[in-house]
Amino acid sequence: MTDTIDKRGHRVQVGTGPETIRVLKAALADGLLPDTYVSGGTLVHMETVSGGLPMVAADEDAPLPVSASTLTPAGLAALLAAHAYVYRLKTRKGDDGQPEQYPEEVTPPREILSSVLTGKTWPNVAPLRGIIGAPVLRRDGTLLQAPGYDPATGLFLATRVDLPPVPDQPTPEQVRAARTFLLGRFLRDFPWSGPADRANYVALLATPILRHFTRSLTPFALVDATMPASGKTILTAGPGMLYGQRVLPWTYSDEELRKSITAVLNEQVGVVIWDNIAEGSVIDSAILAQLVTGGVWSDRPLGTSRNIATVNDRLWMATGNNLQVGGDMASRTVRVHLDPNMPRPEQRDQSGFGIPHLDQWITVPANQLTVLWHLLVMVLDWTGNGAPRAAGMSMRQFTPWAQALGGFLTYHGIEGFLTNLADVREIDEDETRWRAFLTCWHERHGGRAMTAAELRKDGEPQTFAAEVTDPWDGQFITTHNGRLPNPLQLGRLLTGQAGRWRGDHVLRAGKNDRGDRAVFWVERHGG
Repeated sequence: MTDTIDKRGHRVQVGTGPETIRVLKAALADGLLPDTYVSGGTLVHMETVSGGLPMVAADEDAPLPVSASTLTPAGLAALLAAHAYVYRLKTRKGDDGQPEQYPEEVTPPREILSSVLTGKTWPNVAPLRGIIGAPVLRRDGTLLQAPGYDPATGLFLATRVDLPPVPDQPTPEQVRAARTFLLGRFLRDFPWSGPADRANYVALLATPILRHFTRSLTPFALVDATMPASGKTILTAGPGMLYGQRVLPWTYSDEELRKSITAVLNEQVGVVIWDNIAEGSVIDSAILAQLVTGGVWSDRPLGTSRNIATVNDRLWMATGNNLQVGGDMASRTVRVHLDPNMPRPEQRDQSGFGIPHLDQWITVPANQLTVLWHLLVMVLDWTGNGAPRAAGMSMRQFTPWAQALGGFLTYHGIEGFLTNLADVREIDEDETRWRAFLTCWHERHGGRAMTAAELRKDGEPQTFAAEVTDPWDGQFITTHNGRLPNPLQLGRLLTGQAGRWRGDHVLRAGKNDRGDRAVFWVERHGG
């Protein structure tokens, strides 16, 4: 009995209910339990997750090996039993017949433990800001690479691969070897559509390492291809296996999408992937647009009655073939496009590849370590030389990210970063529809003001000599289900687009001469 107590290290004497609450709360604040932190005012305990299955494919979930569990009364009771000797003094008759006191180990009642955990203030408990699966750059430019809790950042590093220490100042030989491996072997044989696609991917691969350093939002990452078996899933598995990944099914319901986002933000992964979205799909979710432009995600989890606010520190990615973006997603998306330009990419001869069968190679932890090591060498070489930025680069809310990653890529001689932004606008389904509609409208009516009813009548198919023709040649704007809107629906659609340029054309709105009806007309730039 004495040996067991000594191994647990802490003796905690409790008594009445109020006394027990005070004693345990003070003991917890003084570090009674190891690996216990405070997150959002709630005590959490870090523990290794047993029974995790090894990852065998690039499109499978890759959770981190530890989890932060919110302390419950039952959990607190188990931890107290494992790490402390909680006792109360009792009295009995001694051998000499006199009363004597002796310790009796106890588990405090559930209501007592619930009271202990009540409250949001834990002044002496270290704060847990997040769990990361690979080293990250601190805001002062130093590398957080020691596994475990880091007091400087409040982050807990739970590496998926055992990484030897990376030198603060890599040698020129190490930097050359890193560039050669990453660009000349690992990424050499992907059928990039152009230089921008490779540069964008390297930026995305380094983003989780640099996010705390840059203190910036990260755009949505779209990895698509013209054909199946082009390598999309292997590319997303790059960051996913290094930082921990969760693969989600895509949903076209914003409500279901919101629920899945809230649920996955409670998991310890650095990358979230919607893999293999149906070919030709349009990604135009307002929920997704809100997600990538907010540093904090607030929502009410399923089955609870209160809202939670979670830091949005994930890399959000999607894969598919010939995908499109719509709504506000075009200006929030970085695209990596693959084009093998052949009928059966899966039958390519890989004997001359830098890394044959890369889809299997990347699932081996030792190989993941190799990728991460060389990437970190390139990052520390950049920061060791002043971390130069690409000062002239701009990308709306993501400008700090673009300037930092643009500087990193330029420093290492990787060209083309974000030069395909115009291509992203070309796959913006919403932009394409409205641009064609306004162009056709201006060709038919010039700058003449029209009511929604007049315009809708003009869009009706015409019958001449038993032949039905469409004067708009299929360019008239439609509702989400592909039908022509009625005048009321059309008026609302036009009002929502007033003043927005689509290519060289802009829609204007005003009142007719009597001031009792809304009218709309199209102006052309320079016309």
